[in-house]
Amino acid sequence: MAYDVFHVPRPMHWFSGFVHHTPGLWRWLGNVESLSLGQQLRSIEIRQPCFIAGLARSGSTLLLEIIAAQASVATHQYRDFPLIDTPCWWNRFLDLAARGGAEPEERAHGDGLLVTPQSPEAMEEMLWMRFFPDLHDPSRSNVLDRQSKHPAFEQFFQDHLKKLLLIRGGTRYASKGNYNLTRLEYLLEQFPDARMVLSLRRPRDHVASLRKTHALFCQAAAAQPRSLAHLRRAGHFEFGRDRRAINAGDDEVVRSVTELWEAGEEVRGWARYWAHLYGHVAERLGADTALRGASMVVRHEDLCADTEARIRRLMQHCQLAPVEEVVDRYRDAVQLPTYYEAGFTAAEEAAIEEETQAVAALFGYESGTLLADYPLAT
Repeated sequence: MAYDVFHVPRPMHWFSGFVHHTPGLWRWLGNVESLSLGQQLRSIEIRQPCFIAGLARSGSTLLLEIIAAQASVATHQYRDFPLIDTPCWWNRFLDLAARGGAEPEERAHGDGLLVTPQSPEAMEEMLWMRFFPDLHDPSRSNVLDRQSKHPAFEQFFQDHLKKLLLIRGGTRYASKGNYNLTRLEYLLEQFPDARMVLSLRRPRDHVASLRKTHALFCQAAAAQPRSLAHLRRAGHFEFGRDRRAINAGDDEVVRSVTELWEAGEEVRGWARYWAHLYGHVAERLGADTALRGASMVVRHEDLCADTEARIRRLMQHCQLAPVEEVVDRYRDAVQLPTYYEAGFTAAEEAAIEEETQAVAALFGYESGTLLADYPLAT
């Protein structure tokens, strides 16, 4: 059936629902797990964690897979859902209950990426939602900056990263988080040696992919109703019937984006949203010298056009030694999508240009190169 990949088995639906609706219990159990590990966690150092951030459909999953292919890197995996708060206990149970490896399947986005329960995935958002319940409210700013403080979360988060390093046998942590675009400085305040990798795509192609994926997820929710609750519980509000814009500090712009979507003006809405988020990123890179030095901007088009050189530059930025088998694996495999057409009208093409031109120019989409202010990006 067309939407089988969105199917959520009833037992998992009930189990994840219980976890989702009892956040205090799981925060407590996560702290109990940390106490039980005691000396093991104290002996682990979080060194130069890599945070990949970008608006959905920007190529961030590919970047995560490339970085995660280095043996020293630990990431979240699909199988970490739903007991994200107690990863050591949960993974120990999964290892004991294992019944053989699962065959790779194309992920729900329909973009050709094959995944298994052990594939790297964005799961971190569930932790953020435990401590910041309003982070997905588009009517208020979702920005966390250097002045933001939440000691309970910060301790829990650092313990959690150590647990991932412990169970995955890694020395470096990496994650992909679309929502981290508005938390870059907060993360850098917690981890001053962090490496930020910021992904984006040419606005026209990005909007085409966003529109296509949103339509797919809306259709899937009708065919597989439990998939909507699953996405909410996993912290994915990028597409589908509970789509929510990230508010990067401009309530009026976000309100207008939501109104455009509700009026059926998908293309202009997505284009304005693209400019809103990446305009925020450009502004923060320009204002924060430390953030600029910690960040690498990766345009998806550049990664596809000059894959080997970009991978090596990415590894250099992340302070990872590139594994030649990884370089060989992706050298010819990375390419621009050819499995769908944008299908924009002339008016839609004009709307994308109008909404995104100024911000796109900041990221070199007029000159063909990125600004020299963004280290290692060219």
